[in-house]
Amino acid sequence: MPTPETSGLLAEQLLRLTRRLQRAQKRHMEPLGITPAQSRLLRTVAHDDQPPRMADLAQRLEVVPRAVTTLVDALEAHGSVRRVPDPTNRRVVRVELTDTGRATLRALREARRAAAEDILAPLSDQQREALGELLDTLSGTPGHRC
Repeated sequence: MPTPETSGLLAEQLLRLTRRLQRAQKRHMEPLGITPAQSRLLRTVAHDDQPPRMADLAQRLEVVPRAVTTLVDALEAHGSVRRVPDPTNRRVVRVELTDTGRATLRALREARRAAAEDILAPLSDQQREALGELLDTLSGTPGHRC
């Protein structure tokens, strides 16, 4: 049975690794002119079949609506998204990706892969596979690796 010290050490290691991965991703994303929060909003918009409402984005991202407005403003200035009126309710604003936004998402995926490679470089293929299986177990999504 694991000791509390072991669990505490593992938690600390996971936190350090997460911070290291976030720093690596930020470093790889910097040339794209997109912040991690903007990247997250782009990914959220891309996962919907139809352009999401601003309020829905705030709920999914677990932020206040004003934060979404700021993110959308910046991404709109970048050319990655545009605001569009809801076809059924003119008071509702939806957010859709532009062609630039789709290209930015592709570049962001590559930046995330490069950041992960920086972190995972010391591991063999077998170790990466084992790590993937462990992470699937911990995340509750067995077999859900990309």
